Amino acid sequence: MKKRIAIFASGSGSNAQKIMEHFKKHNDAEVAIVLTNNPDAFVLQRADNFEIPTHIFNRREFYDTDTVVNLLKNLQVDIIVLAGFLWLIPENLLKAFPNKIINIHPALLPKYGGKGMYGDKVHQSVLDNNEDESGITIHFVNEHFDEGEIIHQSRFKIEKADDLKMIKFKGQQLEHLHYPKVVEQLLNKMKSI
Repeated sequence: MKKRIAIFASGSGSNAQKIMEHFKKHNDAEVAIVLTNNPDAFVLQRADNFEIPTHIFNRREFYDTDTVVNLLKNLQVDIIVLAGFLWLIPENLLKAFPNKIINIHPALLPKYGGKGMYGDKVHQSVLDNNEDESGITIHFVNEHFDEGEIIHQSRFKIEKADDLKMIKFKGQQLEHLHYPKVVEQLLNKMKSI
C-alpha cells in the first residue's frame, strides 16, 4: 500500500503544489488529502487540479473536537505536511501523529521563528537586521511555533542589492526544491503500518 500524505495549508499553496507534483506518479506514496482553515485559500484550486480531496475546517472543529484527527486516521495518513499553515497544531493531533507532522519555515531557525513570524514578516526581519544569509528550515512540529527538532536546513547568500521580493524568491526556490525530497526521505524511513 502507498504511504499517504496529508497537507495542511492556509493560503496559496505553492509548496503544496510542488509536493502534489512530486508524488503525482510516485510508486510508493501519494497525497491523500489537502486540509485548510481558509475556505478562500487558493490551495483548494491546486488540489482540485490534481483531483485530490479537500477538507475545510473551522477553529472550533480543529481545537475542540477530534473530527480532523479521526478523518486523518480513517484515511490512514502516514505523514502530515504543513505548507503555509498558520495555526498552532493542537495536542490531540500531536499525540495521534507523534513525529509525523513536519513544517517548513522561511528562515534559518532558531532565528526569526515563533508566533506571528511567517511569510514576508520573516523576510522583512532578515532584511531589517542586515543578515548576509538566510534560508529555509524543515522541522518536526511540537506544541510551540517553530521549536520542533530540525530535519533540514538550506541557505542562500543575501546580496547588497537584494530586496524583500528577491529574498522571498530565493527562499521559495529552496523550499520548492527541498520540501518534496525531505517528505520522501522521511516516508522512506518510516516502516509500513
